Amino acid sequence: MSLDDLEADVEAAYADIDGDLDVTLDEETKRELTMLVAALDPEEPEDLVRRAVHLLFQSTVESGKLDFHLRSTYDVTYDEYLSGMTYEEMTGGSFPQPQQNDERRYQF
Repeated sequence: MSLDDLEADVEAAYADIDGDLDVTLDEETKRELTMLVAALDPEEPEDLVRRAVHLLFQSTVESGKLDFHLRSTYDVTYDEYLSGMTYEEMTGGSFPQPQQNDERRYQF
């Protein structure tokens, strides 16, 4: 799969989610959501679900798990998706460039 495949799948998923998202919760999730609603007193319980998705997304990006799964399935990273170009397209070849002197690459 490729960057184009990923972009098509993201657009399709967005269209599916864009309608009313009706989620069925198991008992454990309901109890946890109830506790969070009681403690945090949001305007709507859906606010907590939105925040949970943001936190999951952020932790998945920061841990590298998103890139791992994207690379495994689509052979691209999240940065490549955001830029709309693969690293090879950006650099005109493989990364790092073989002709570059990489002796100091990992020195701080």
